[in-house]
Amino acid sequence: MVHDSTVLHQVRTYVRELSKPLADITGVPNISQHADVILVSCLCFTFVRLVLSPILSTVFFPISYGQTGKRAKHNWDVHVVSLVNAVVIIYLAGRCLNIPILDEDRAFGWHDEACFVQAVACGYFLWDSADSLIHFTDIGFVFHGFSCLAIYGLGLKPFLFYYGVRFLFWELSTIFLNIHWFLDKTGKTGSILQLVNGAFLLCSFASVRLIWGGKMSYEFFQTLYSVRNQIPFTFVIVYGVGNIVLQTLNWLWFMKMISALRKRFPSKPSNRSVTNGNGKHK
Repeated sequence: MVHDSTVLHQVRTYVRELSKPLADITGVPNISQHADVILVSCLCFTFVRLVLSPILSTVFFPISYGQTGKRAKHNWDVHVVSLVNAVVIIYLAGRCLNIPILDEDRAFGWHDEACFVQAVACGYFLWDSADSLIHFTDIGFVFHGFSCLAIYGLGLKPFLFYYGVRFLFWELSTIFLNIHWFLDKTGKTGSILQLVNGAFLLCSFASVRLIWGGKMSYEFFQTLYSVRNQIPFTFVIVYGVGNIVLQTLNWLWFMKMISALRKRFPSKPSNRSVTNGNGKHK
């Protein structure tokens, strides 16, 4: 056990030393101090994508997953990773919502648990960014991944932990989005279950990302403006532009979701008979 502990310590030290140049370039020393957490997080999500999801999906969904092509399997596995991340990160972020020191100093407040949560989030967005590039399908996904990675990575300074853990709650809607996708792939398109899930999806997306997220973004910009002379100008650009990009994507995705749900659940034609001026039905 002592030997294992020593080896683990050596590995952690090596990873942290290896990441110091990046920490120096960005001016965020905590990137190096939490590089091991970021790496382990990224590797865990990679494990889910390459090993766990293929095994479990083949066992429980032998037709919907097992009989599909390579690209379809990849899309399925990505949604599994996304679902796992959403559940894990919401739980971790929820534990940081009532930390007094973060509320007292919303710009530079520090707490070890909040830093750990952001490091885990960085690991996921590192994986997400790489996967979005390797298996490119939509530029929006690439922007989303890199924007989140930059925001949460630079946030390890520490910077804006108060908002960081709250914006992670955007992932609540991701749970229902992935369930909606899986229902499509398992032959449940247009079912009552998908209709109910669709309602939860729209409600959670609108409330958490658009309404609460909009409120948090307003307060976020107030805080960012108040400390603009205390931080590098690059931080103002990255966080300001990043938030605008992410909020814009939220509105675009919300409209796409409404359109997709309308196609799956078209309104029923009216049964009322309408007559013209000659008393004939039309």
